[in-house]
Amino acid sequence: MKARFSHLGAPALAVLLLLSGLGLALLEVLPALPHLKAATGGYDAQRLLLLYSTLPRMATALITGAALALSGTMLQQVLRNPLASPTTLGVSAGANLALVSVMLAFPSLTGWGRDAVALSGSALAALAIFSISARHGFSPFSLILSGLIIGLWCGAAAAILVLMNDQYLSGIFIWGAGSLSQQSWAIPTSLLPKVALLSGLALLATRPLALSQLGDAGATSLGLPVKWARSFILAIAIALCALVTSAVGVIGFIGLVAPQIVRLAGARRIISQLIWSPVAGAGLLLLTDQAIKLLAPGDFVPTGAVTALLGGPILIALLPRLATASRTLPGVTPPRHAAGNKAASFAVLLACIIALAMAAIFFGRAADGAWAWLPAASWDEILPLRLPRVAAAFGAGTVLGVTGLILQRLTGNEMASPEVLGVSAGATLGVAAAMFTFAAPGLTLQLAFAGGGALVVLTLIFLLSARSGFGPNRVLLAGIAFGAILDAGIGVLAASGDPRGLALIRWMAGSTYFVDNAVAATALLIALACLIAAFLASRWLALLQLGTETASELGLRIVPARAVLFGLSAIMTAAATLVVGPLSFIGLMAPHLAHGLGLRRPSTQLLAAALIGATLLVIADWTGRMIAFPYQIPAGLISALVGAPMLLIVLRRRT
Repeated sequence: MKARFSHLGAPALAVLLLLSGLGLALLEVLPALPHLKAATGGYDAQRLLLLYSTLPRMATALITGAALALSGTMLQQVLRNPLASPTTLGVSAGANLALVSVMLAFPSLTGWGRDAVALSGSALAALAIFSISARHGFSPFSLILSGLIIGLWCGAAAAILVLMNDQYLSGIFIWGAGSLSQQSWAIPTSLLPKVALLSGLALLATRPLALSQLGDAGATSLGLPVKWARSFILAIAIALCALVTSAVGVIGFIGLVAPQIVRLAGARRIISQLIWSPVAGAGLLLLTDQAIKLLAPGDFVPTGAVTALLGGPILIALLPRLATASRTLPGVTPPRHAAGNKAASFAVLLACIIALAMAAIFFGRAADGAWAWLPAASWDEILPLRLPRVAAAFGAGTVLGVTGLILQRLTGNEMASPEVLGVSAGATLGVAAAMFTFAAPGLTLQLAFAGGGALVVLTLIFLLSARSGFGPNRVLLAGIAFGAILDAGIGVLAASGDPRGLALIRWMAGSTYFVDNAVAATALLIALACLIAAFLASRWLALLQLGTETASELGLRIVPARAVLFGLSAIMTAAATLVVGPLSFIGLMAPHLAHGLGLRRPSTQLLAAALIGATLLVIADWTGRMIAFPYQIPAGLISALVGAPMLLIVLRRRT
């Protein structure tokens, strides 16, 4: 597979994808062509279906696939990060949240009204991102990080609304996961001129995109107004994504995989990537949609969720051609006085975690819903219910905070977090397999299946990355590819209408619903063991930050060190997933909040990230139990709502 793709080249591979999609489409169209000759005055269901459903759907797939691929190409170039995609900036998530919010109040909203709501949500998300990034000159770091934060926050808020109104789950979920179903030519004819105009503007940005690869200083020295150029390019990319999201929902993987496919197939010049990425994206989305229609007739399977089933393997096949060097996004130097406040920072953290843990145990809602401290007479009855949940949240938060810090320092990429390894997705798929295989799988059986799924994904990632010396970008992209493939399978199960799909979504949201004393004790022991192991590896993290050559000269064996660190991260991710579900947001937030405290040494950052992760998850679990009493909201979703504003405050304070 590797040799075959290596000799194809970007143009040939892009055209091959497009022809493959068109070939499958032709198989569907040919049997219906005789119906076009029928008299226009008569009623012919096959003719109407072809003219007003099949052909518009194909056109929509081509247009949206090309638009998303072009948007992803521009984002990856201007942000200088291979993990950037249209969904990275949170535009799709903003549109999804707006639509979910409005449709819960107005379920019959359709047509232009729905488009206007989705576009408004996209615009608000983009406005929030730009307002945060403006203070930092729209640097790649601030744009990517603020986009991730807002995207995760919007996604968490939308998930909470859906879970609390599950009678609308199926329809909203299918739209949110990307549905290309059409009943007229309205959407493709509306999208085409807008996408064509934005594509022309994108071609005009070829030179600024090329110069942006030189860095801000290099581009400025050649006369490029970096801030204005970056704003112009980002505006085009966001507009392309917003138009697609308002029309067909969230289809995010195309924007990540299509540019990677073209780049890894040999396209090096910016103009080549701008031309061939849309061709590959159009072909990939059409191929995916046609495969869905052949294998699963009907409209209940969202195309966006299944896109990764084709794009993921292609990306995996091309990974051997990915350069193994890591590129670090430009960060910001902290205030000099921050380093002198380490002791105070740790004292505040310890005081906060102790106070919060005590409050989570002894303060909450009484049986009548009133806020009250737990009376001593009720300790024997209530503490056995609360203590395990607080302990499990503390342990899982500690593990996730440490894991996120290891991944970000190891890869030199502020976007890295436990979710990118795909291990949590493997564990989730294992739980899904248990739910759909057995009538009533117990906790032990679910944990066994989750562990098996995590182990399989970890093994596959290691096999793909071993020959490259566990290059950070290779491992990250392999994890993203596997994670996207597994998430697609989970998305299909969740959209099937099966009640077990809702139970799976609740579990994926991350909760401590079923934690008992044994699970809580296990979580604390795992957290302690992982923290000790991370401290023992802190010297490796410090040396790897100096660069491969310097670390080697200082006696570090790069390949074994990377293998051990990635393995440790995967084990910790799987352990946290087994306890409280796939809670990756903590792993993204905690390291940045620790960085905001002015801590720089790996050992001190590890301790701070562990305490912050534990604090965030304890807060999230308590809030989820109390805010909508007697109903409970999963801690994973609450952690996004709580952690995102905290990280935004830290990001805005950086100068």
